[in-house]
Amino acid sequence: MSDHAVLHVKGRVLVGPEDVRDELWVVGGRVSYDRPADAQDVRTVEGWALPGLVDAHCHVGLGAEGPVDAETAEKQALTDRETGTLLIRDAGSPSDTRWIDDREDLPKIIRAGRHIARTRRYIRNYAHEIEPDELVAYVAQEARRGDGWVKLVGDWIDRDLGDLAPSWPRDAVEAAIAEAHRLGARVTAHCFAESSLRDLVEAGIDCIEHATGLTDDLIPLFAERGVAIVPTLVNIATFPRLAAGGESKFPRWSDHMRRLYERRYDTVRGAYDAGIPVYVGTDAGGSLAHGLVAGEVEELVTAGIPPLDALSATSWGARAWLGRPGLEEGAPADLVVYEADPRADVRVLAAPRRVVLNGIVVE
Repeated sequence: MSDHAVLHVKGRVLVGPEDVRDELWVVGGRVSYDRPADAQDVRTVEGWALPGLVDAHCHVGLGAEGPVDAETAEKQALTDRETGTLLIRDAGSPSDTRWIDDREDLPKIIRAGRHIARTRRYIRNYAHEIEPDELVAYVAQEARRGDGWVKLVGDWIDRDLGDLAPSWPRDAVEAAIAEAHRLGARVTAHCFAESSLRDLVEAGIDCIEHATGLTDDLIPLFAERGVAIVPTLVNIATFPRLAAGGESKFPRWSDHMRRLYERRYDTVRGAYDAGIPVYVGTDAGGSLAHGLVAGEVEELVTAGIPPLDALSATSWGARAWLGRPGLEEGAPADLVVYEADPRADVRVLAAPRRVVLNGIVVE
């Protein structure tokens, strides 16, 4: 299809959970609901259309050993695209992936800069590893480098304790989050355990990644403050393997990780029932494969989130949360077309019929 061609999407266009239209047109790479008067070269795609899916916790440019080369980062982004993920919130990467912004055939990325972790308290080569008195300065630096987000490592294993423990004292995170907000950035944090959550939420954090330590006594605080969670259940599935690997050296940590894993579905359902915003993220990159969004949506449904809300967590709701358009008039034409209604069965997401990015059919 040429850059000047018109794309006609017909069937059922899911503009919103209940806003369903019979067709849309793509003219000049943008969505229109008015039939173009002089369309000559028209390609028609039929099926159930959704806004391009969102992976709100993904790492492009990151591998198991740290940063990867551009060719590998491109393959990661293409894998996400093939599965319909057209908007990524990159929740921390040591690689400069700005070159992706110049590629109309690759997903759009909202970056959170590089992870900010405590010295020797995170995966080697991933993060800026610093001490609390440096936190405000590093948060300011990453707020300026990112696209409106900053990523902290809120907890990690403390080898002396032999278990997960908070990375930062309360006063440090309060000052750092205030600085990020002053610079117009939101803050999120990696948190597996229970012990770091209250300080982070009361300090004004905007989102918690994984949130496996969310307990009944903390849920009302999250709900009151409107703090979102991105559970990354496809990543939490690796906890038993991690626990087995650390059993001999850190038995307390291993037991803790197993307990977090065992209650994962109850944790997510409890958050949802309390009105805490829940969004889809896979934690792709590092050691986890890209292209797992459909599996994460299915996991949210398994946890007890109604299918329509699990679908919104990777489409309409996620895009609104990140401040990016869906299929509104004039929006960039980023959409995925399926054989059947994904509202009826989210497993449909695993097999896109067509992927359209910036108005071009790319898959």
